[in-house]
Amino acid sequence: MTTGRRGSAAALRQWRVLAPVVLAALLGVVLAWILRGSGGLALVAIARVLADGVGAVVIGLAALPRLNDRLAVGWRPLTVLAGLWFAAEFTVLVCEAAEVVGVPVTRLGVHDFITFLGRLSGGQIGIAILFCTGAIACYSALAFRGPDTASADLVLVFAAVALSLRPITGHMSQQMFGSVLAAVHALAAALWLGLLLAMVLVLRTRGEWAATLPHYSKLAAPLVSVVALTGLINGLVRLDAITSLVTSGYGRILLAKLAILCVLVALGWWWRRSWVRQAADHRVTAEVSLRNAATEVLVMAVAFGLAATLAVTA
Repeated sequence: MTTGRRGSAAALRQWRVLAPVVLAALLGVVLAWILRGSGGLALVAIARVLADGVGAVVIGLAALPRLNDRLAVGWRPLTVLAGLWFAAEFTVLVCEAAEVVGVPVTRLGVHDFITFLGRLSGGQIGIAILFCTGAIACYSALAFRGPDTASADLVLVFAAVALSLRPITGHMSQQMFGSVLAAVHALAAALWLGLLLAMVLVLRTRGEWAATLPHYSKLAAPLVSVVALTGLINGLVRLDAITSLVTSGYGRILLAKLAILCVLVALGWWWRRSWVRQAADHRVTAEVSLRNAATEVLVMAVAFGLAATLAVTA
């Protein structure tokens, strides 16, 4: 009984890491707002980074057993997180509708919101995203009652679609292969953050870290390469000239995002030479692995905050 209580307490402590992760993401939004230098703090950017972050955790939890087949899908937390994702995406829709109508969120009328949903592509895309996130929440709730017959594949498909829909209809959709680049960028970033954060939330023992971390490390290298390449292309397409990197708000946010990406690449290189090898040989405690992974996740969350603001910056 005592061991069970200790295990529950340890699990609760690990899930508490979500609070500083949210704060780090919001810090990224604030930093982007400062770098933009004009306009107010966009509520849609706050809603979007929360939606993107929760979506990354959902896809990470669903994909985690593919890195370690001894791990089972946590259907109960998936159900809760998918519900939060649905709520966050609905908030994004409300904020986008208010921006289109040109009124504060608190003054958005029901008729205007319904018109936005039914007649504009942004609203219709939002409805599709709500359908996907709602389907994940319902399926996860059912899977919790019958985990033996449930499969995470359906969650992965719906999560991938939900994460891709908004990027493929953004500004890059006007460029050749732009939609593909935007979708690949969003999915790679979500997997990069989501898998590591899922490890922080789920892994309990030194053995679990030893079995899972090396597989993630091998996957992270191509993911970060894809994120860097597609992000650079997406960003440069929007700039009129190289000087816009410092003269425009969009360019300054892009530079900040690139700087954080460089920090993450350097950190990943160092982890791979030290922590990953030691963890694979069972020479690192679970607490050390948890701390290292949480540190990297916090830096990633700041980058997600920058990216969310970048996506709504003209």
